Amino acid sequence: MLCLSGSLGGLELNSLKFSGWMQERGWRITFIAPPATPLAHWAEEWFVPFETLRVRRGLAMPLAAWELKILLERLQVDTLVVTQNKDLALATFVKGLMGGRLRVIYQQHMQLGRPKRGPVHTLRFRQLDAWLTPLPGLAREVARRTRFDAGKLHVVPLGLPLEQFAPHRRTAAEARQELGLPVQGTLLGILGRFDAGKGQDFVIEALHHLCTQLGRHASLLIMGEPTRNEGDGYLRQLQAQVQRLGLEGQVHFRGFRANPAVFYQAIDVFVLASENETYGMVTLEAMAAGVPVVAAATGGTVELVQHGHTGLLYLHRDVAACARSIRRSLDDVPATRERVERARMERWRYSHQRQCALTEDVLAALHRAAAPAPAKAARGAALTAAFAPALAHS
Repeated sequence: MLCLSGSLGGLELNSLKFSGWMQERGWRITFIAPPATPLAHWAEEWFVPFETLRVRRGLAMPLAAWELKILLERLQVDTLVVTQNKDLALATFVKGLMGGRLRVIYQQHMQLGRPKRGPVHTLRFRQLDAWLTPLPGLAREVARRTRFDAGKLHVVPLGLPLEQFAPHRRTAAEARQELGLPVQGTLLGILGRFDAGKGQDFVIEALHHLCTQLGRHASLLIMGEPTRNEGDGYLRQLQAQVQRLGLEGQVHFRGFRANPAVFYQAIDVFVLASENETYGMVTLEAMAAGVPVVAAATGGTVELVQHGHTGLLYLHRDVAACARSIRRSLDDVPATRERVERARMERWRYSHQRQCALTEDVLAALHRAAAPAPAKAARGAALTAAFAPALAHS
């Protein structure tokens, strides 16, 4: 597993957790991360075998590729799973250096963004043996924005350990006491790194609207940590916003937790306000925990949450609509319970065991496939070497 990220967000944690789950199922796993990073720390904490690789991009990328080649050969690795789009250039370059012997699988976590149909991306994607995308909508995006072979594209939802988020493992009062929160009263929650794209400022505005315009008193739990290497400016901005709106006693900030189950057990409604959430693991966690979901209708959320059936959606950045949806969840208890139960009944789709099993199906198919002919492998290596300057810069 390759994830050369210095941050610790959903993508990074999901990558590391997946490695641990596959290890539990009997696979020989090595997680490759940059040295002295949160990923390296948590790999050690969670007993996931790991190796470190220094990040080198641009003109220095070939040096990193050679180091990775030596590492993979020493470990006798024949399959590399890549979880960051920006690590694909390195991985496919290494495949060329290894004469095509390495199988490279891309486990997609983020949207593609701009179209990638040019010659460099086409060559890079052609070196992939499989592309795992978590949602049908993202699969359609891959078909539209790339020239990737549809026969190698597989929908494999990212999973979570459902048992970890089973409701009633502790009472709401116990969870709130553990987090140092007031035991009584309605509590909303938003979970994620402190970043403008996550919309914590918007949820604070929605809370203010709920209290002042709709007459429904509530508090808000904001859990997360500042985006790594970007300082705490946005957190200070949120704290100033809370003070300006007179919500000091109602908004509670708490730090990152590797196991966030206590967060969901403490809150009454989960609010998602991300600008464009590709695949909201926090949304799935809330649904698995039996917490009502109110979410912005953006990105992959519209596939994860069926409006009026498993949760409530609102137009992105519409404060009044978000506040109305929150009040609807709080006031119409029977309908909310029905949505929560329907969401929990569908949770099996996002089990981590299902993600592992579907991935294993792909791995088995790759291993059954005939090994590439030597001439074909040599041509692939030659093509990769010819495009090395372009790959290093793209």
